[in-house]
Amino acid sequence: MMQRKQILLAVIAVAIVLLLALVLRPSPVPVSATEVRSGYFAEYVEDEGRTRLRDTYTVSAPIGGYLRRVELEPGDTVAVGAAVFEMESMPAPALDARSREQAREAVAAAGARLEAAEAELETRQTQFQLAETEYQRSEQLHERNLISSEERDRRRALRDSSRAAERAARHSVEVTRFELESARAVLEIADGERSPGDQPSLEVRSPIAGTVTRRHRCCEGPVSAGEPILELGDLDDLEVQVDLLSMDAVRLRAGMRVILERWGGDEALEGTVRRVEPAGFMRVSALGVEEQRVPVLVQITSPRSDWAQLGEGYRVEGRFILWESDDVLQIPTSTLFRDDDRWVVYVVENGRAELRPVSIGRRSGLWTQISSGLERGEVVITHPGDRVTSGVRVAVDLRSYRN
Repeated sequence: MMQRKQILLAVIAVAIVLLLALVLRPSPVPVSATEVRSGYFAEYVEDEGRTRLRDTYTVSAPIGGYLRRVELEPGDTVAVGAAVFEMESMPAPALDARSREQAREAVAAAGARLEAAEAELETRQTQFQLAETEYQRSEQLHERNLISSEERDRRRALRDSSRAAERAARHSVEVTRFELESARAVLEIADGERSPGDQPSLEVRSPIAGTVTRRHRCCEGPVSAGEPILELGDLDDLEVQVDLLSMDAVRLRAGMRVILERWGGDEALEGTVRRVEPAGFMRVSALGVEEQRVPVLVQITSPRSDWAQLGEGYRVEGRFILWESDDVLQIPTSTLFRDDDRWVVYVVENGRAELRPVSIGRRSGLWTQISSGLERGEVVITHPGDRVTSGVRVAVDLRSYRN
């Protein structure tokens, strides 16, 4: 009886110890994890860019004058050689009181000169008629040998000089008449009056068949020579300019594949690097950091119908593919951390976290290529915290990440 009682007490003691061990054992550390996967992997650099026209044409005023209203608007298409705007002569300048009075006096003076010229013409005409009559009479007398040849020649010269004087007087009348009309034009044309509609105008024509991208002037008014009026371009030649950091730009080559995203369409566009500019520039970032940037020009290779609504100066994000493969072992970069001089990850084995060194290859955004140390399908912990140590029990929340 005594022996049975001791055995029962021993069993109860063991049960209590086991129960206390279960109660006092640390609970598993909750962690998020993902599987090591194999699939498409691309190393790339990306940045924000904008669309631009490879060739733009600025149509300016060829001479100074008065611009008529420009009917074309941005987005309108024009044919090569089509008139894009018209110009005419400047309106008559305004006259102040002094200038107007001087103009009246100029008209009166021109009228007086015209009257004097007409009187001079009448005098010269009379003298010419008299000289002509005397010359005809001298011819008759010379034939009858009543006067000498010298006398006849003298009267002929007098007739010729009278004729020239009469012709000069007639031209003087014409000149003074033109002067009078000019003086009247200054006085009679109203201040600021434009030329009549039937006056000739200058038509400026389009150098290309394209689209109006900008309109610098729309309303009529005076313009100076060389002042820009319209900008034209062919939207079929649209390309993308991305200003990359210089240390990223040196890794690019002409012909590299580019994916154009977040431009407003449903699908990403395809493109290729057309040119990396040889000269960079400095730009201050939003954080106040000086950055050396290099313009990279991208040619859009997707069909024109896929980006028909894209225009000049639109925002685009360019992803430049440096290297890509369809079968690459990879894990999220957030699973990696440094342990001394090596890269390590926590692998979940039998419900416990085990520290394992790995060798990494290329990096691409949030994903990293694994060269050795892991196998496809193994579970690794993402964002391991301070509570995760080698051998600790973990409660895994398995998640799927996309790149």
